[in-house]
Amino acid sequence: MKRFMQYLMLPILLLHVSAFAIAQHSITIKGHVKFIDETFKVGVYRYSGTIKKLLAEAPVNQTDHTYQLTVPFDEIGEATVNCGGWQDVSVWLEDENLDVDFRGLDTARIKIKNPPYVYIRGGRNNQLMNDINFLSYRSYQSMIAYSQISYRAKFADEENKKTLTNALYDYNGNNADAYYRYFVEHFSDRNSVMVAVSRLPYDENKELIERTLSRLEAQSASSKMLVDKFRAGMREAKQRQESMKVGAVAPPFECKDAKGKTMKPSDFKGKVLVLDFWASWCGPCRAEIPNLKNIYAEYKDKGVEFLSVSIDAKKDAWTKAMNEEKMPWKQGWVADGGAHVMDLYQFGGIPFILVIDKEGNIYRKNVRGEEIRTAVSEALAGKKSAEKKQVSISMGAMSM
Repeated sequence: MKRFMQYLMLPILLLHVSAFAIAQHSITIKGHVKFIDETFKVGVYRYSGTIKKLLAEAPVNQTDHTYQLTVPFDEIGEATVNCGGWQDVSVWLEDENLDVDFRGLDTARIKIKNPPYVYIRGGRNNQLMNDINFLSYRSYQSMIAYSQISYRAKFADEENKKTLTNALYDYNGNNADAYYRYFVEHFSDRNSVMVAVSRLPYDENKELIERTLSRLEAQSASSKMLVDKFRAGMREAKQRQESMKVGAVAPPFECKDAKGKTMKPSDFKGKVLVLDFWASWCGPCRAEIPNLKNIYAEYKDKGVEFLSVSIDAKKDAWTKAMNEEKMPWKQGWVADGGAHVMDLYQFGGIPFILVIDKEGNIYRKNVRGEEIRTAVSEALAGKKSAEKKQVSISMGAMSM
């Protein structure tokens, strides 16, 4: 299931590889958009959590459908070019001017958010970005195909269906990892290889990654600073991972309720806590709410509390969705669009739901559906906590 969330990642989840501080620099990005309306714009962003920082924006010329913008930046690394809210493409900002054409406005009668692949015309760094973007595009198409296969197949029960679907998503992720390993091994002659490096699980690919980093850092001062920054980030990430192990104290943070009152996980010590990170725009989050309501009704008088924390960038969006959903438990909001809690709790996709035991320790994490009820029941019973295990599936469990 881990790879399913990778492809449903918050926009956030278009990785911004932090780099080194340099003097203010800029590149030019230009191109053509096939279908537009009178308000069409092309923008370049970088993300921190769900908060996006606008680097540059320009309207599309209404006559010839072209655009051009100068993009200033003080860090080399990955950024996102967005076309009118319909298409995104990840690019590498360093020293290459780029030419990027888009299809633009979706003209279909029934609009489905599945935009076509976008190609970048640039230099060596962005040639690799084209390969990485194409892999992401094909992986997303495969995820859709696997979902359709699972939806149409006949299963003995719903659990078999869920298990097979997750196994297909994991296969998709493993296939993507194989391509990232290829990129890391063969493109260590350019800084944008850091995007592929950052998408690979480090512990499983340590030897390959370190070999690539050693080759890269020897090439230039800028490459060495990128590598140094990455290694520092890895050390920090390892510390954060340790803090999120089952049995560790739930990392402290603060959120505000609708009246501005501060809440934090430690306020619920002495009770089992279901901690739910969500957002108004997240369909799977809102689809999980009826299940949460059922579990809440069953356990609210048995020493269990619920806290839903919105990572909406805008408070109004949160309050509107909260009023629509009418969740009868405590609600909170973090004002930074989730950047801090996503880093602290090490998640990139939502809903992200944890069960915290009476002592304030992480009992179970990233649970959904019946997993939540099971975790709550076992935490109340004092059963020893454990990390979730991966399950395998026999292909004989389904028929078409």
